[in-house]
Parts: sequence; structure tokens; C-alpha cells
Amino acid sequence: MPKPDVDPTVTLDLSVDRSSPVPLYFQLSQQLEAAIEHGALTPGSLLGNEIELAGRLGLSRPTVRQAIQSLVDKGLLVRRRGVGTQVVHSQVKRPLELSSLYDDLEAAGQRPATKVLVNTVVPAGAEIAAALSVPEGSEVHHVERLRLTHGEPMACLCNYLPLGLLDLDTGHLESTGLYRLMRGAGITLHSARQAIGARAATAAEAERLGEETGAPLLTMARTTYDDTGRAVEYGTHTYRPARYSFEFQLLVRS
Repeated sequence: MPKPDVDPTVTLDLSVDRSSPVPLYFQLSQQLEAAIEHGALTPGSLLGNEIELAGRLGLSRPTVRQAIQSLVDKGLLVRRRGVGTQVVHSQVKRPLELSSLYDDLEAAGQRPATKVLVNTVVPAGAEIAAALSVPEGSEVHHVERLRLTHGEPMACLCNYLPLGLLDLDTGHLESTGLYRLMRGAGITLHSARQAIGARAATAAEAERLGEETGAPLLTMARTTYDDTGRAVEYGTHTYRPARYSFEFQLLVRS
């Protein structure tokens, strides 16, 4: 990542409220995290020296170090020998709606990239057949992709589609999102059924996503339907929780 010409923390409006019951380190870490999420601190930016930052805010160096370490633990910052503390990326917060991860990342300025791992035809097992409403054992298209942002893996996407639905060229899959390809083929996406969970990473998943075996992963299973009610896609996806989260909007019933 390139070094910025000017230390960006100099221009940040950082402050702490000593009368607040919220710990000082947490107040600072929340402000730095907000600066990363809102783009005031962009990937590649360097944080100021801990001593300088502590002096400017009237905090102890251990307090500043604890605030920075909490963001290192979240995967937002990284300490590089000879470089300093550097912003890696912001966590992607994805709203729960029928949208493509590629489109969401692109809209958020996350520079998405895709590596196709599998692109083939397989017989549908019981779970896939039930999701797509096709006979068990019938052929379906199977695609596995590794989604990256800023060159780092974020998610592994496994999708099954009815055979003959659209042309799933590997080059096209690596240059854009699956839903965009489907819309381009004249498929009108209407609704989806989705389940979100979490589990430990297998050795293969850990290797793909740059995590340790057994590390927690977010999971999502989704069946998507077109405007005729036909199931057009079934996906099982895994995400790195340090890089990704789902957002819910809850309404109170009167």
C-alpha cells in the first residue's frame, strides 16, 4: 500500500470526554473506526505516532495503544515494521436486501475482484434439488468464487443454478457480479429466502480466506426467485467476520 504524503490523523477531529463512563481507549477506538468507515482514513493511510497522538489528546500512551490494538484485532489496522500503524480496510456492512455482493462492494468503493475456483456442471444433491425445485440427480451449474477487496479475501461464494439459465463464462464471472449477469440475460430477480449463521472454518476454507482452521466464519444460504416464482439460484457463502457484517432494520409492531 502506498504511503500518504501527509499524516492523515493531523486533520482528524479527535476528542475524548473524561466525564463519560465510556472508557477513554474505547472512545478513541470508536472515533478512529468511524474515520475508517467514512473514508477519512483510507486504506494505506498511516496513523500518527502513538506518543504524538497521546500528547495531543492528553492520554497515556497505554490508553492510545489499547485503542489502536482493538482496531488491529478487528482487522482494520495493521502494524508494519519500519512503516508504522496502517489502515488496511473498513469492514463492509451489507444491508439485508436482495443485492449482489459485487455491486455492494463496488458502490462502497471497495474495489472488488473475483477469482473463479470452480465452474462446472454437477448432479444436484437432495438439498440443492429441493432449493432449485429440480429432480434430484439432474444436472445443475456449480460455481465457486473467491471475492477479494483491496487484494485481500473477504468471502467464498458457492452457487448452484439451473442448467441453461444463462452463459456462465469464467471471464464474465471474474469481471462482474452474478446478479448483474443474470439481469443482463433478461432475468428479473424478485425475491429470496435467506438464512444467516456462523460456524468454524474448515482447513480448506481457512486456506482460501487467509484465516486459521477453526476460526469463526459468517455463513449465508440463499435461494433466489425471479418474477415468475422460479428458483434461479441457490447459494451457500462464507465470510470473514473481521471484514464483513450484515445489517438489520427492525420495526416495532404496534
